[in-house]
Amino acid sequence: MSKDAAGAAPWLTWYGDDFTGSAAVMEVLAFASIPTVLFTSIPSDSLRERFADARAIGIASTARSKSPDWMAENLPAPLNWLDGLGAPILHYKVCSTFDSSPESGSIGKAIETALALRPSDAVPMITAAPQMRRYQAFGHLFAGTFDGVFRLDRHPVMARHPVTPMDEADLLVHLARQTDLPSALIDLEMLAGDPQEALETALAAGARILSIDSMEEASETAAGRLLWENRDRLRFVVGSQGVEYALVRHWIASGRLAPAVPAGGAGAVDRIAAVSGSVSLSTARQLAHAGANGFALLAFPATCACGPEEDREAEIHRLIAEGVAAAARGASPLVHSASGPDDPAVAAFRAALSSSSVDPAEANARIGDALGRILDGILRESGIRRAVISGGDTSGYGMARLGLQALVARAPTIPGAAICTGYGESDHDGLEIALKGGQMGSEDFFDWVRSGGGPR
Repeated sequence: MSKDAAGAAPWLTWYGDDFTGSAAVMEVLAFASIPTVLFTSIPSDSLRERFADARAIGIASTARSKSPDWMAENLPAPLNWLDGLGAPILHYKVCSTFDSSPESGSIGKAIETALALRPSDAVPMITAAPQMRRYQAFGHLFAGTFDGVFRLDRHPVMARHPVTPMDEADLLVHLARQTDLPSALIDLEMLAGDPQEALETALAAGARILSIDSMEEASETAAGRLLWENRDRLRFVVGSQGVEYALVRHWIASGRLAPAVPAGGAGAVDRIAAVSGSVSLSTARQLAHAGANGFALLAFPATCACGPEEDREAEIHRLIAEGVAAAARGASPLVHSASGPDDPAVAAFRAALSSSSVDPAEANARIGDALGRILDGILRESGIRRAVISGGDTSGYGMARLGLQALVARAPTIPGAAICTGYGESDHDGLEIALKGGQMGSEDFFDWVRSGGGPR
């Protein structure tokens, strides 16, 4: 970092609406050699002091799966805490596939709530992250899969998302269902021309939300420059880790930040433990690869989240025992709730949910908590010290059950799912852990983490 990084105020703070996305922001900054820490809630003074040198500070949450009422009640405290740290930019981190709806994880509600706490002339929104094969062109978002790049409303995963299916690729049209705040687009042509003029025109017209395209290095750098040079009045930003990718590009181009030395791996281990609450097709392919390469695939019946508590308790204890036994045989236990969207377990869960009186959000919370308890039990009884949690919401519940309250990035894997070191007042302090969004990662992701990650 440059010498002025030694000042007291951080350069940037962020609040993530899920755990995997929050960790992805940390990774971008940390691997750019910016001292960075991610907390799982407002930290105690003693925990905060352990990371006194951090120049980027985040808080992870499960807001992506919550209602607007929950957001109104629970967002102000952490946003106020982050605002009080004095960073020029406060970033509300959303998924790079813009997972949201008026009822669940409303980005519009988050913007309205934050603006009441931290005034900003407008809210820039950078959702694309080209490093992750997320692209925005003329307001429309595209996302890559193993089989190519798709417009979001035709994406084989996001168009079929069980909670927030995307039927609209134009993000401002999608967002208009969640907020009445006026908006404008700063598109690729504007970024290649005079983005400052485009900003002034949008502000003069009354825009409060500014969707900004990003496709490749030039447009990403231009977007980062626009954010940083206007940080005194664009104080609140929404977007994916594309915000940080754009800022880092500008900081390097402007000489504020020196190019970082590529990070290395964390070293191979013989076994890891993993849980997955994702129904993504990408995760299904990763599970299949893991099963053929030394992982013991153990199915968690999600239907038990809709039934009596004692049934769920029995499944938790059964899977801990089976996971520990698998580890004793030299395998890496991997407990999963489904093998992709076409797994009969998905239909069985939906049928059980529809015939029960359990609220869908509560059922999903029970699944996430159960998987977290299973991972906790396997780690404690097996002595394994490296883990993976697959699924954004699952990661939040899992981290809570592990008692981990802070993360620091250690070794890269695919962009957005680094191997981290977890810290907290629990037996898992110092655990190596990777948090992965369901649709993210290479087919060999679980094996790659076992091998220690690192550049390829």
